Parts: sequence; C-alpha cells; structure tokens
Amino acid sequence: MEKTIERINAMEQRLNETNETIASIAYALDRIDASKDEISALFTYYGSEEWYEDRDRELPEGMPAGVLSEDLVYDAITELREEAIRMLETATDILKNRI
Repeated sequence: MEKTIERINAMEQRLNETNETIASIAYALDRIDASKDEISALFTYYGSEEWYEDRDRELPEGMPAGVLSEDLVYDAITELREEAIRMLETATDILKNRI
C-alpha cells in the first residue's frame, strides 16, 4: 500500500507540474498572438528608409534608442525565429511520440 501511495503522490505532482507547464505555454502563445502586429511593425521598421533617417537624426541625450542599433533588433528577429523553430520541433516530438 505504501508504494501505491508514493506512486499516486508522484503522479499527482507530475500532473500538477504538467498543468503548470501547459498554462505557461498557453500564456506565452497568447502573448505572441497578441503582439504579432507590434513585432511585425518592429521588423518592418528595422532597416527601412525611416530607420536609416532616424539613425542620422540628433536625439535628446539619454533617450533610449536601442532600436536604432543594428544588433539589438537583428538579435530579436533571430531569437524569435529560433524559438519558433524550437516550438515546431517540440510540437512535432510531442505529436509523434505521444509524450
């Protein structure tokens, strides 16, 4: 009986952790879906004529302007794409292997 109780407790913990993970995934996907237009606008702005013009302008001292750097936006684009590929790979693994 003790092993049964241990097993049920362990599986209950796994169920709770699984549900927390699923909720985290749903939250992240909801945020991505809600941000698609903003992300698209940022990626369209990067490297555009306006972006180059803005880089040449005199900006107020201390004004955050990381969006005008080449690396920060490029890195964000690259990271989003890498994470999207990772999501596809993980989803494929879950569906193929019926985790």
